Amino acid sequence: MCRKSLAKTLFLATAFVAVFSVCAGNFAFAQSQPTQDPTLIPKYQDSLVIPPVMPKTGQVQTEKRKIADYYEIAVRQFTQQILPTGMPQTTVWGYGSEQNPQTFNYPAFTIEAKNNKPIRVKWINELLDANGNFLPHLFPVDQTLHWANPVGGISGRDMRGTSDAPYVGPVPIVTHLHGGHVAEESDGYPEAWYLPAANNIPQGYATTGTYYDINKGIAATGANWQAGTAIFDYPNDQRATTLWYHDHALGMTRLNVYTGLAGFYLIRGGDDDEVRTLSGGRAKLPGPAPKEHAIAGQRFYEIPIVVQDRSFNSDGSFFYPDSRVYFDGFTGPYAPTTDVAPIWNPEFFGNTIVVNGKTWPYLQVEQRRYRLRFLNGSGSRFLILKFDNNLPFWQIGADGGFLPAPVQLNQLLMAKAERADVIVDFTNVPVGSNIVLQNIGPDEPFNGGPFIPADPNTTGQVMQFRVVAKRGIDTSTPPNQLVLPARAALPAAITTRHLSLNELDSAVLPGVGPTQSLLGTTDLTGPSPMGMPMMWSDAITENPISGDTEVWEFYDFTADAHPIHIHQVQFEVVNREIFDPAYGTVGAITFPQPWETGTKDTVIAYPGQITRVKAKFDIPGQFVWHCHILEHEDNEMMRPLRVTAGPQDIPVAPTNLTTSKGVSTVYLRWKDNSSNETSFEIERAMAETGPFTLMGTSRANRPTFTDSGLARQTTYYYRIRAINKNGASGYSNTAFATTR
Repeated sequence: MCRKSLAKTLFLATAFVAVFSVCAGNFAFAQSQPTQDPTLIPKYQDSLVIPPVMPKTGQVQTEKRKIADYYEIAVRQFTQQILPTGMPQTTVWGYGSEQNPQTFNYPAFTIEAKNNKPIRVKWINELLDANGNFLPHLFPVDQTLHWANPVGGISGRDMRGTSDAPYVGPVPIVTHLHGGHVAEESDGYPEAWYLPAANNIPQGYATTGTYYDINKGIAATGANWQAGTAIFDYPNDQRATTLWYHDHALGMTRLNVYTGLAGFYLIRGGDDDEVRTLSGGRAKLPGPAPKEHAIAGQRFYEIPIVVQDRSFNSDGSFFYPDSRVYFDGFTGPYAPTTDVAPIWNPEFFGNTIVVNGKTWPYLQVEQRRYRLRFLNGSGSRFLILKFDNNLPFWQIGADGGFLPAPVQLNQLLMAKAERADVIVDFTNVPVGSNIVLQNIGPDEPFNGGPFIPADPNTTGQVMQFRVVAKRGIDTSTPPNQLVLPARAALPAAITTRHLSLNELDSAVLPGVGPTQSLLGTTDLTGPSPMGMPMMWSDAITENPISGDTEVWEFYDFTADAHPIHIHQVQFEVVNREIFDPAYGTVGAITFPQPWETGTKDTVIAYPGQITRVKAKFDIPGQFVWHCHILEHEDNEMMRPLRVTAGPQDIPVAPTNLTTSKGVSTVYLRWKDNSSNETSFEIERAMAETGPFTLMGTSRANRPTFTDSGLARQTTYYYRIRAINKNGASGYSNTAFATTR
């Protein structure tokens, strides 16, 4: 197909200088098309919506006796004015506070978190109608992919389906905090999905994914996971930064996110949020940002902005392709007869730009500095953002928090899921100016070389900034005078992994492709590197030990650039090196771009290059790494990642076990030496040498136990050990008591 025929020689190693879209305009769009002409949608008619803050449900005490902010957040279907006022509304899905119907929105309200203060969220699947029956998906679901597959029942869930018809049953969801440093049971593993608790779930359907059941069994809150819900814990033990949450269900993330399931999650506070001036004083960043219970009409100078592409039909509904025909004109035969999925498209590019849930909005800005937190929330589209008056961006942060120093840029290259925390100074822009934020990236796949920019009449425009006079005094620190908080570098790596990005054409239909994109390993034993593609279901090959630091090398054997996301970690970009002579001098190394010098969770891997990142894995459990082009992720470009527990993950043995006696009762007390136990096991014996048997448990952080109902004037022996999901500590000393 056309993407495979790109002229590799046009590639430039310095990818940001010039960028390439392959075979621009040559895709065949043969079947259904969006019926709303994007050129007829008025621009800059409605103002930008600044997402409010998600209201808390309350507070709870965690099993570790910490006070956590508690949220009950549901997913519902509703209509929203996304097209300009006067045009039809759009049916969307969105998150909202379960007890506050007015909070349901696309994009979702922002979750505000504080460094090292935990948050607990009960995520609720409420994709139900007024009668409690399930709502089908808004878009055609391809059952021939490796997907959640609830129709397959317990034995067939999380597998490829056998029907080429669109799935019309109850919808699986599971929420992932992108960039979050969380335990496996709260990470939103793709097979941890769950259906709504609907009245009419068809008989034989699986209502939960494989890892929902596993995670429920190991989660401290698992006993409270009810049908249609999951409870996730977020410790927020990471740098102040911009994260976001979105759906992550296996084989259908592209569809669930396209409906509107995404929102910001901002972590504030801690040493990594202390910004100084060049003179050593405390700096002030532009603000305020929205807060819970904000005053109506309050002006905000820190604003989160998510940019996405969408297409519409004339009735206001979202358009998303319902056939492979849309992508390349191929009319079949399809899977399961062949290996070409009937509905899935390798990429999709919408023909309008939606910003914070509005097509082409405007924002009134004063002559002062603003802090804008950008997120590329598209499915396949790379963005290159630029002001039409060449106003610079001062980037101060990326995925994992602040950069080492502010970086002045005239444009922002943003892959899918990347964030850019920037300051824009409108101080000297004349009142009455209308500045257009442009997207000069391509309307098709991006690979780092020359390209045809996005359509200047549609997707080449993002939003408008209307400059008005300043109100009050701007007390924020100029960006060129900021000293950003220092960060300790990661330790030396002890392991290097050679990984691959691959793309496959049909194995049975010559000339048809791509049929899927895959991750895998790289074979370096031959004269040149060779990609070894692997499926989602293949044995795990990425299995670091908790506490280890590793370098991962991504060899991109495809024609496109891919945003690679690793769950659990914020990594350092080490460098890039050309390995394919078609893309330049083999062995030529380029170092991270200035905006990549902080920590990141998503990195652009360019074709013909090795992209190296260094990460420390410190949470044991089952996670994933994947391409964040959602169409790729949903069709095999995702692999499981297993972090093996290290010695530091096992609880430390209790000590100083003592007893005191009562009538038919023994009271036990011990010293708790561990911070990561989930419980203590109490064992009892009738003799000092045993045998000991388990006779009770005590909660984490509660180093006491009462053993009652015992025989009078009898001697009992006890020992204690600490437990968590990774294993058990050694035993405490043995202590005894004789009851009265």
